[in-house]
Amino acid sequence: MAGDFLRSHGIDIDAEMARIQNETPSSQHLEPKETLISNVYLPQTAPGSIWDVQIRNGKIDSISPCTTRPSIIPGKASLLTPSLCHPHIHLDKAFLLPHPRYSHLQIENGDFAEAMSLTGQAKANFEHEDLVERGERLVEESVAAGVTHMRAFVEVDAGVDMKCLTAGLQLQNSWRGKCTIQLCAFAQLPLFSSSPGDGDGSIIRKLMETAAVKVEVVGSTPYVETDGEKMERNVDYMIDLSIEKNLHLDFHLDYNIDRTTEPLVWYVVRTLKQKSWVARTTDRTVVFGHCTRLTLFTPDEWKKLKDEIGDLPISFVGLPTSDLFMMRCENRSRATLDVPNLIKDYDINACLGINNVGNAFTPQGSCDPLTLACNGVGIYQSGTRQDVELLFECISTRARQAIGFGRHGQSEARVDLQQNVGDQAHVLLFGSEKLEWRTRRSVSEAVYLYDHCRGRKGYLNGVATS
Repeated sequence: MAGDFLRSHGIDIDAEMARIQNETPSSQHLEPKETLISNVYLPQTAPGSIWDVQIRNGKIDSISPCTTRPSIIPGKASLLTPSLCHPHIHLDKAFLLPHPRYSHLQIENGDFAEAMSLTGQAKANFEHEDLVERGERLVEESVAAGVTHMRAFVEVDAGVDMKCLTAGLQLQNSWRGKCTIQLCAFAQLPLFSSSPGDGDGSIIRKLMETAAVKVEVVGSTPYVETDGEKMERNVDYMIDLSIEKNLHLDFHLDYNIDRTTEPLVWYVVRTLKQKSWVARTTDRTVVFGHCTRLTLFTPDEWKKLKDEIGDLPISFVGLPTSDLFMMRCENRSRATLDVPNLIKDYDINACLGINNVGNAFTPQGSCDPLTLACNGVGIYQSGTRQDVELLFECISTRARQAIGFGRHGQSEARVDLQQNVGDQAHVLLFGSEKLEWRTRRSVSEAVYLYDHCRGRKGYLNGVATS
């Protein structure tokens, strides 16, 4: 039905998707059988100890004290950590502000309404070439920072049809072997309320159903609906779609700091249980992004939410660069989820994400998740060694687990930074400096003292990504 709708508008989506998915990447990334990364510091090992890490068939095969034997990849006594991850980033809206095609769409008010308006105007001019060009920059700069996995949102609606998804599939294919790009077909506009060119949301729903067979995740923003009843219908629809297609589920949720607004999170959790989401899906996760309304929760409300979540595989993603810019009220209050506190005090799964870069929702920032951990020291007042290791987990192992790329086998539940034999070799080697004392040798040094990505090298399944 959705395919017929698109064909009536001159779009043969099946042919277009097949073309992209069957393309051969411009360069083949062959996985070497064996790699040695020598002379490195490892998180959560004895201070001053230096190690050799042997990788075989994409996994860590052995970890042993550094020897004097020649190494394939010398670490030069620098830090080797798990790789970085974007659990929540918008691929199609990146770098709108600096791109010449959209240079006339600049921020004047800096609020959510303006961001939606400017982005809507930009989307009306989206073309495949500029979507790929801007997306390419986002992925390229992310990989240079050490990102090996990302959840990338691509919007579908009456205005852009499948343009964003088509570009996303091309980038997913061209970067295969260097970055695992998990695409989320995303409904930024309402599913049951009116939006430009779509009087009742029927068009965007058809597009979501078509896109769902091409992606790993479906997501929506219930708060853009016009009333509470439609918000709940949005949630119901998305949960049903994720069950039908066995997909990960991602909600941008409760994006306000208004005490008079009832949080929708309670309804989402309750509905996931009522629809037996866990039993009816396989190896899938649920992510809640933003959730700034929850910053007004009391400790008792957080404990209640933890109990309500129970065994549901739910993770929260804090998005401080966006939230602190967007969330504003007359008294100049700001809000973003206190991610370290959720983990430490309530044992709630949580991580950190970039969300946007270079657009009206988030004009500032970079594609490097480490900046979130670095700034998080001040934002969350998290300055101890244990604090900063937790912040690093939130942009690395916890972020990967949230979007379904957690460690497997006996290590399935592990989110610590320790690297064990048998772990997938998704790692990040930090650069070395001419003066030895300036080389990052611990996670705390890497977080405290931002390195501007100098000399970093990521590895996906043991294969260098840059």
